[in-house]
Amino acid sequence: MRLNELDERIVHALAEDARRSYADIGGEVGLSAPAVKRRVDRLRAEGAITGFTVRVDPASLGWETEGFVELYCRHNTSPEDIRRGLAPYPEVASASTVTGDADALVQVYASDMRHFERVLERIAGEPFVERTKSVLVLSPLLRRFSSGAPA
Repeated sequence: MRLNELDERIVHALAEDARRSYADIGGEVGLSAPAVKRRVDRLRAEGAITGFTVRVDPASLGWETEGFVELYCRHNTSPEDIRRGLAPYPEVASASTVTGDADALVQVYASDMRHFERVLERIAGEPFVERTKSVLVLSPLLRRFSSGAPA
């Protein structure tokens, strides 16, 4: 489903802070609190909003090392095979198929370099993985958590 402009503004407000009240969001977008709630309920029912969550600084959980791993997979490896193979790793924050030489890009958090190395070795040992290439994050410069383009 494609959101209209008003629904997009509501989604952006929720993506910035899902704990905002419907009255607060309504004041920002020009609707009453009940009208915002009806729209949010409809967006949830239609699957545009899939849930609400909390963002936690990984370092506060002891995950102080971040890296990205390019996966080069064996022939005939489907995206579902990759997803299924990476799902058991709690260190994997995200994984996406990509264009270019690599088949997928995986974001990994670990407690330290040794932990990152162990995770990388385990991922490289998955039967669908032919080889990996990794880079470590020195300083995150910009992170956006809102949905879509700015309202």
